[in-house]
Amino acid sequence: MGTSHARAYHQMADDFEIVGLVARGAASRRKLNAEFGGRYAEFPDYADALARTKPDVVCISTYSETHAAYAAAALEAGAHVFLEKPVADNIADGERVIALAQRLGRKLVVGYILQVHPSWKKFTELARTLGKPLVMRMNLNQQSFGANWETHKNLLRSTSPVVDCGVHYVDVMCRMTGSRPVTVSGIGARLSDEITPGQVNYGQLQVTFADGSVGWYEAGWGPMMSETAFFVKDVIGPKGCVSIIARTAAGTGKSSDVNSHTKTESLLVHRADLDAAGRFVHRDEWVDVSDEPGHDELCRREQQVLLDAIRNDGDLSEHHRGAIDSLRIVLAADRSFREGQTVRL
Repeated sequence: MGTSHARAYHQMADDFEIVGLVARGAASRRKLNAEFGGRYAEFPDYADALARTKPDVVCISTYSETHAAYAAAALEAGAHVFLEKPVADNIADGERVIALAQRLGRKLVVGYILQVHPSWKKFTELARTLGKPLVMRMNLNQQSFGANWETHKNLLRSTSPVVDCGVHYVDVMCRMTGSRPVTVSGIGARLSDEITPGQVNYGQLQVTFADGSVGWYEAGWGPMMSETAFFVKDVIGPKGCVSIIARTAAGTGKSSDVNSHTKTESLLVHRADLDAAGRFVHRDEWVDVSDEPGHDELCRREQQVLLDAIRNDGDLSEHHRGAIDSLRIVLAADRSFREGQTVRL
């Protein structure tokens, strides 16, 4: 994510000027900087970089346990912040960071990449035409190996797949229903001896909403994960259903590719209306999603959201509420699994 966001800033040279690249690993910094012709200053220490560059904007793409502390430091230094999701690894810190941004008059945009994806916007719009309650079924399993599996094992030290990935999809569910989440239950499993006891690399959550809508989300990481049905994005309501059909992304060996995680390819809409003879009134409809941006382009669009919020003093309060709501749901799922009981929000 850090690489993609850095590319976005580099490409938006009329709006942003990169004053420093920060990473603890020298090799990763140098590799990224080489892509940009070696033109940017490099720093191994975040606090030192803040003090020396005095940035207007800080983009944080680190492991989630550092999000709150790094964001608070940037805000207190006077910078606006783009913060990869989740906003924190607990609700108290997430609310503290948001309150700090609001008190200091700084813009804080959290990296919910699906919010800028035109096809996912259309998917959400169509779901809202299906009546209530909604049944929302989503997953993103990743058959990771090699470097991707190493990254996932590092992530598992502080978060589970349902927490790390799930915030995207429960955020979509919240926007589809427009209702408040009420209860959450979760299950999980440790499927590898390469991860520490207590860590789980597979999980599923079930969430109910005040309007009667329900949703489930499933996520698993590792070389043991199945490529079968790794990509399910399906919403059902009294008036029909709408599904993301990703024929190419759902092919064998694609689930570890980050570009496949946001790929929609096509939307299929089914209407439930029946005529007097019990036959469907409407043919199923394929919806054009020709505006299919790649991962780097989506990251550029996220930075455009930040830029617009800064320049136009945009109101991000609804964005912040969604960030906390989605985090609350996935953390409740993790708690439910560990305590063996449904959590009421």
